[in-house]
Amino acid sequence: MSVRGIGPAADDGPAGLPELEYAAALAAIEERGRYGVRLGLGRVRALLRAMGDPQLAVRGALVGGTNGKGSVIALAGSALRAAGYRVGETPKPHLVTYRERIVVDGRPIAAADFARLVAELLPLTARVARRLGPPTEFELLTAMVFRHFASAGLDLALVEVGLGGRLDATHAWDGGVAAITTVGLDHMDRLGPTVTAIAREKAAIIVRGDRAVAGATGDALAVIRRRAARMRVPLTVVRPAPLLGWTRDAIRVELPVLGPTEIGLRGRHQAVNVAVADALLDALEVAGIAAVPPDARRLGYGSARWPGRLELLHGAGAGGAVRDVLLDGAHNADGAAALATAVEDLRPLLEGGTDATPPVLTVVWASMGDKDVAAMLAALSASRSIAGADVVCTAMDLPRAMPPEDVARAWRMALPDARVNVVPGPAAALDHALATARGPIVVAGSLYLVGAARARLVDDPLLRDPVAA
Repeated sequence: MSVRGIGPAADDGPAGLPELEYAAALAAIEERGRYGVRLGLGRVRALLRAMGDPQLAVRGALVGGTNGKGSVIALAGSALRAAGYRVGETPKPHLVTYRERIVVDGRPIAAADFARLVAELLPLTARVARRLGPPTEFELLTAMVFRHFASAGLDLALVEVGLGGRLDATHAWDGGVAAITTVGLDHMDRLGPTVTAIAREKAAIIVRGDRAVAGATGDALAVIRRRAARMRVPLTVVRPAPLLGWTRDAIRVELPVLGPTEIGLRGRHQAVNVAVADALLDALEVAGIAAVPPDARRLGYGSARWPGRLELLHGAGAGGAVRDVLLDGAHNADGAAALATAVEDLRPLLEGGTDATPPVLTVVWASMGDKDVAAMLAALSASRSIAGADVVCTAMDLPRAMPPEDVARAWRMALPDARVNVVPGPAAALDHALATARGPIVVAGSLYLVGAARARLVDDPLLRDPVAA
């Protein structure tokens, strides 16, 4: 692939590196996606070593699990910032701009910094490829993350595991604390066919010298306990915080020390995520990395935001009517079950919820072809509101996307009371939903779809990428 600014004739910057425009840098790293997912630590360790091992300058927490990783990081990161710490985070996947994957103090990396990192890394990538094969897109991203974090003057980092744990590129780093949220069935082709097998992969992020936190249960927790004992790592096991209630915009839970506490994330499933986040902060303090007092925890938890995860926005419908639009990245059975419960909890609080006969929900849905859509829809059937919804099935323009006709067929089989339509393309599907909705709209099934919807509904200056010259 030809990348603008790279090659023998490229102008060198002050450090002797080729200069890249952001669009070219983005194309260069995304092009590595053709190598797919290849689990293993050899290539990323070689890249980091070639960069001077920047990860060794960063302490913090590595967060794994099937669902809830991003919520835990959003909650803990918000509390740490409220306590005055400079925090690096790695939300994934991105929703609107690739730069969302590298965050410092709640702000995505600047386009110029992103381009500079890619320019620095590409020559090293070629050198590693000659010995170990070409690094993948996620391995390059991981190396960029730690290079940026090491130079950003961070106090600590909260890093989300990409896939599994044992062989995930992020496991090249040990920040001192390992946290595992929940463990369920997902990515079974790579992690194993059972919860026990998947838990073994995820538990491997617990290494000697760590403090560890777990929110898992059952067989998965047994695996995590054995791993912690084998590594002689102190393990804190948490249960969901007792749920005291919820509003349209938050839940309220009972936390040790803090007592009744408002959480700025929707959905009762956040009760276990905030318990993990609170224990993670305790572990950071015991490890001598950061200390977050009660007032900062309350402020941070209450102001936490996690875009695209039960995020409530507004869109203009037919005749200028403002519609509630609930975005959620549910993309596996456990996520779909959490969405079903949240919809039932929130339905009376959404648009038209006070009517004697509330308006029908409209659902916009897309899925990737490697997802168990039948299991997801079976979980959604627990919500009476979704079971009787108007459904708009669509697909992203991606190789892995499930054709919208197949998505519609799955909906008709699993939820016969739903009224199903096919509208190719996420933009057209959202426009159709806004034009025809008789009440609130739920957008779910794929984080790619959620990102496309959010880009149309939210104009955030921090997420605007430079336009290529």
